[in-house]
Amino acid sequence: MTTWVSAWQREQGGERARVLFARHFDAEPTGVWSAPGRVNLIGEHTDYNGGLALPFALPHRTYVAVTPVDSDRIRLVSAQEQGVREVDLSTVGPGTVEGWPSYVAGVAWALRQAGHDVRGFDIAVDSCVPYGSGLSSSAALECAVAVALDGLFGLGLADTDTGRTALTGICVRAENEIAGANTGGMDQAVSLRGQAGHALELDCRDDSVRQVPFDLTAHGLALLVIDTKAEHSHAGGEYAQRRAECERAAEFLGVDTLREVTPDGLGEALASLARLSGPEGDGSAAAEVLVRRVRHVVTEIGRVQEFVALLDQDRVHEVGAAMDASHASLRDDYQVSCRELDLAVDTARGAGALGARMTGGGFGGSAIALVEAGFVESVADAVAEAFTVAGLGAPAFLVATAEGPAA
Repeated sequence: MTTWVSAWQREQGGERARVLFARHFDAEPTGVWSAPGRVNLIGEHTDYNGGLALPFALPHRTYVAVTPVDSDRIRLVSAQEQGVREVDLSTVGPGTVEGWPSYVAGVAWALRQAGHDVRGFDIAVDSCVPYGSGLSSSAALECAVAVALDGLFGLGLADTDTGRTALTGICVRAENEIAGANTGGMDQAVSLRGQAGHALELDCRDDSVRQVPFDLTAHGLALLVIDTKAEHSHAGGEYAQRRAECERAAEFLGVDTLREVTPDGLGEALASLARLSGPEGDGSAAAEVLVRRVRHVVTEIGRVQEFVALLDQDRVHEVGAAMDASHASLRDDYQVSCRELDLAVDTARGAGALGARMTGGGFGGSAIALVEAGFVESVADAVAEAFTVAGLGAPAFLVATAEGPAA
């Protein structure tokens, strides 16, 4: 049987968090806030390279019920975890908080580091963003906490796009330094700055954005998300290794980020990397790795530009080729796909998808497929059957629409 993951209505999600809070803290919360997960249409592993990405915010959200306290104590409870956790905000720093509370306490810590007067609080968390699915459940939690603390302590940052850009940086710092996941800022940017009915063209070099109209329903299309259930985690060493490889390549090429390597200059850059001398030179395997990483980043930025141009020209049915090329690059050059993702992508295409690719950081998580609206269920059924035949656990599915930001 094919499993579908539905999003909660806002009122439902808020009530779930409120009831959880009351049950554990024997009081009503001061307020409830929420933030969405995200799907990235194209532009993977480009954010920390100063590149372009095109995500949008999901209807699936993380909800937090919060009340401030007159101390540095943070008490945390989650419907997805066991027990009540407690953290002393005054002692928070890199390596001091383990597990999911690090994403919560990290935001409060980063706000304090930025000079904001933030105290302790009680917080209850509930979420319908699938955990470990590559749909940014961690960023949804961070951003929900960020807008909650902004509201509780009167910071005013969530009131403007400039302030939300600052909150994006706060959440990224929390994830990088306290949670220990060396990610870029795409996930937090779209969770805080996305708009309903639009994809967010994000320029990670200067944090500028453009809201790109994105309404697949009007074109008779749908975006099917396939959660492969192959668990994915940004805190793992493979993600950090990819980032370090890109930074090493940029340093060798004499650029601040790989964004500065243009398509016209790509051939020369790759040839220079292939000739690396010393332990990584003479055509060594290590040199070839850097060649692959740079080739993916530069061509992926070009695919974002191609995808956006097609949307601008209302040629939505033609974006599938860019999606297919993106997955091939992520699989072969960036080497972040896996058996489950490849099977989902290949099966979806074989069942009629116009294009398909893995989405998110990789090493598990989700794939997306652009399909004719009338074929959503048949494509999902084909993928589910392929997983069964392959002896893999059952995937889950959702249809993604572009919704609003954290609030």
